[in-house]
Formats: sequence, C-alpha cells, structure tokens
Amino acid sequence: MSSSNDQGEGSSSRTASASADHHQNPQQQQQQQPAQLSRYESQKRRDWNTFGQYLRNQRPPVALSQCSYNHVLDFLRYLDQFGKTKVEPAGPCTCPLRQAWGSLDALIGRLRAAYEENGGQPETNPFASGAIRVYLREVRDSQAKARGIPYKKKKKKKSTINEGTSSSFQM
Repeated sequence: MSSSNDQGEGSSSRTASASADHHQNPQQQQQQQPAQLSRYESQKRRDWNTFGQYLRNQRPPVALSQCSYNHVLDFLRYLDQFGKTKVEPAGPCTCPLRQAWGSLDALIGRLRAAYEENGGQPETNPFASGAIRVYLREVRDSQAKARGIPYKKKKKKKSTINEGTSSSFQM
C-alpha cells in the first residue's frame, strides 16, 4: 500500500487536497461526489435528454407541456435511422435498418418513468398512450413475421420448493 507520505518532496497539490478530504466529515464528502447512477438510471437520463433535444430541434420547438403521443411516434420513427435490425429475410436486400422492438419497448418504459419523475402528470403522459402501445405491437409483430418467428409471450415459470432440502432462505 502506498500512502501520500511515501511520495517524498515535490508532491502535487492533489495529494494535499486528498489528505484534506480525508479529514472532512462523510456528509461533506457525499456532497462533493454525487452517488453513482445505476445503468438503468444512466440510460433513462440519457434517453430523456435525447428526447428533450429532439423536441427542441423541431420547427417550431415543442415544449414538453405541449408534447403528445404524435411527437413520441415521430421520435420513434426518427430513431429508426440509427437502428441495426433488418426487418426482412436475410439475404442481399436493400431493406432499411430499424430499431429492434425490444429496444423501443425498453426506451418507452424509461421515458415513461422519466416523464413523471420530471414533473409530468401520469394522466397526460404521452409515453403511456394507447397509440404508443399499438405502435410497439405493430413493430413487434412485423419484426417477428419478417424473421418467421411468431411472437409468444413468455410464460412465468412456477417455482417449486423441495421441502426435503435445507435452505438458508425460509418462507
């Protein structure tokens, strides 16, 4: 282990500030270093900022309070240009690339949560609109059909507990 005392003369001011930080109380240190966001929270923040930028780039710019499900649908279609999923059978085709249904579904979930966390009312949440659900269902079905794979909802597995085995988890 190396400590700041091992560096000798000419040590940087960073060492001095590091030792000063060591003597601060934990509350001061917490204020200086924001908590690390989870992957989900980071994605949600990035998606929310991207959507906000999209609205600001509209001509004329659209205020969040004026945002409707039509703006959300336009945003999802706009994202297709960055997609990597071909929606036609494999082979030499010029089919456009699209966003994968799973990516769009997760994106809408994060934006729906971010909308309400940023002061939007659940009743007016454009990401919770029935039109968005219909759009996502159409994307899912067209992508599944293009691959020849019908979409089937996953069934939840029933958990079974062997009563004869010992476990540290008790119910």
